[in-house]
Amino acid sequence: MTMYVRPKKSLGQHFLHDRQIAERIAHSIADNTETLLEIGAGTGVLTEFLLEKDIHFKTIEIDGESIAFLRKIFPDIKNKLIEGDFLKLNVREIFDKPFSVIGNLPYNISSQIFFKILDEKDYVREVVCMIQKEVAERIAEKPGSKTYGILSVLIQAFYDVEYLFTVHENAFTPPPKVKSAVIRLTRNAVKHLNCNETLFKKTVKATFNQRRKTIRNSLKLITGDRAIPENRFLTLRPEVLSVSDFVELTNFVENLLIASQLVN
Repeated sequence: MTMYVRPKKSLGQHFLHDRQIAERIAHSIADNTETLLEIGAGTGVLTEFLLEKDIHFKTIEIDGESIAFLRKIFPDIKNKLIEGDFLKLNVREIFDKPFSVIGNLPYNISSQIFFKILDEKDYVREVVCMIQKEVAERIAEKPGSKTYGILSVLIQAFYDVEYLFTVHENAFTPPPKVKSAVIRLTRNAVKHLNCNETLFKKTVKATFNQRRKTIRNSLKLITGDRAIPENRFLTLRPEVLSVSDFVELTNFVENLLIASQLVN
């Protein structure tokens, strides 16, 4: 199938050609899924199995060559295919109720896709996706690891993460230089964090962007030169803090900012 579509480096395209893996990914989505969006149909090896499901299904693809190929191979895809960029898609114009996401995500924009999913966390109930193995491990990692980072905290705040299985390079055309992995994110019961969520993101990013420094030093990106009162987290490094710890730290930072009249 892939011989008809030229993989484009600019789009980060590595087409999955192993049908057994595609079927396994398709079956990893919850049985009670009613509405599903596939990101990046490519040559349709996963799309084929998704079209068989009795659900409200849409797939989005940005590559014109892939779109033409999909229309030729899958005549029934006509009303299910969205031509465009997921990062620019207004999902609430497509779905009027919560939905799930599935796909073989381009490595070069996978983090951006996850940030968009987080923006739509009240709508996206589940995500099953294939991404670079290192990124999958980072997202699923627990506190205390060197790979635990920004995506780990922000995603785990709102989703339960499962590392499902590893996919080797030879399952793709062209083979990527790294291994891939399939993970599943399931929306947890957290509606809102018990803190200012904008400041939460800022605090997580500020501390991990200087992860070799103690939290006291990295917080200066937010607090400036103001004196920081003692707190149990200040001598630690960010990789040892859990989501709930970051919520507590965020409230500490907000109180400091308010006291310093740095926020309204």
